[in-house]
Amino acid sequence: MSNLFPEIANRVPRWIVTVLGLALLWTVGGIWYYFSPSYARAGYQPVQPVSFDHAQHVNQVGLDCRYCHTFVDRSEHSNIPGTNTCMTCHSVIQPESVALAPVRESFRTGDPIPWVKVHNTPDYVYFNHSVHINRGVSCVHCHGQVDEMEEVFHSQSLSMAFCLECHRNPEAFIRPVDQVTNLKWAPTDAAQWADQASTFVHDWKVLPPESCSGCHR
Repeated sequence: MSNLFPEIANRVPRWIVTVLGLALLWTVGGIWYYFSPSYARAGYQPVQPVSFDHAQHVNQVGLDCRYCHTFVDRSEHSNIPGTNTCMTCHSVIQPESVALAPVRESFRTGDPIPWVKVHNTPDYVYFNHSVHINRGVSCVHCHGQVDEMEEVFHSQSLSMAFCLECHRNPEAFIRPVDQVTNLKWAPTDAAQWADQASTFVHDWKVLPPESCSGCHR
């Protein structure tokens, strides 16, 4: 009796198993990657060309974030300070420090220090620093306790879910505008501040977008 199916039909189950196996691996691998630090960058801490201790400069020296990041409340970008800002102090303080030799050389030549970027939003994401700063969203919410970091690292995932949590409930995240760069600020009366925060959201017309076009432009 002749075969009802051609010989190639015997290979079909193998193909199906292979395709399903590859699809499963791709799915699991994709989920693992997109929820890992490799994608979210949480915990990323590159070695910088010059060690800058934020904890020392904030807590001991008393510098405000805006002393170095001068445009953070006026621009969509938070600028990296030029070495002229560093030398405002270090021309007098530790002027011969070996660790600061790259800073002095940069100041002398005008060539910028090749800092390694820590926080990097994708090109398809629009984020305006000044809008958030001027509506009571503190640096600490996105960047973590930078005032306690000897070397800055990527503290939060900055994922879409992370942003939407704040956009959907801004009352829980805003603070007085004059306390935005005080990373240790906390309300003395949480219940009272919750009422004030709701009032501020209304009075300041804080209406963070939740649609795709709000951030993806």
